[in-house]
Amino acid sequence: MVALYNILEAIRGFIDLGGNVLWAIMAVLLVMWTLIIERYWFIYRVLPGQRRVVIDEWQSRDDHRSWHAHRIKEELISQTRQQLHRNVRTIQTLVAICPLLGLLGTVTGMVAVFDVMAFFGTGNARAMAAGVSKATVPTMAGMVAALSGVYFASHLDRKADIESQKLEDMLQHD
Repeated sequence: MVALYNILEAIRGFIDLGGNVLWAIMAVLLVMWTLIIERYWFIYRVLPGQRRVVIDEWQSRDDHRSWHAHRIKEELISQTRQQLHRNVRTIQTLVAICPLLGLLGTVTGMVAVFDVMAFFGTGNARAMAAGVSKATVPTMAGMVAALSGVYFASHLDRKADIESQKLEDMLQHD
């Protein structure tokens, strides 16, 4: 319990150091990672069962060679492809939003520095330091948040393409 309290205090101190923009970065990061975990759950837990259903549906058909049969096969593959790519673009968008939120934190931090300079002049370095930390910490947090999702977003996009191609190949060889 004490360890959890210490972690929450460290997070609160970090947010105090970087300003309110860090709350937005944290919210975007939470949504992004929820979607990433959901996509991996779908690919490794749900997709195998759906793939079997699609293959069984295709194999249960008597006609595999007509124009109509090819359109049905394309529809089955397309539906699976859409399910595989669901939320991948959203994840990529959230990855792109993180550095922009960091930039917003930079701007708000610099405004705080300029406010201190307007009030105290350049002689109060301690007062300016708080604004500088509010300018640099969100930038770092936004970049780290984006970097944490870049690999997984591109991996999920590639994996969705590969899995839909596998299904197409499985249906071709019947």
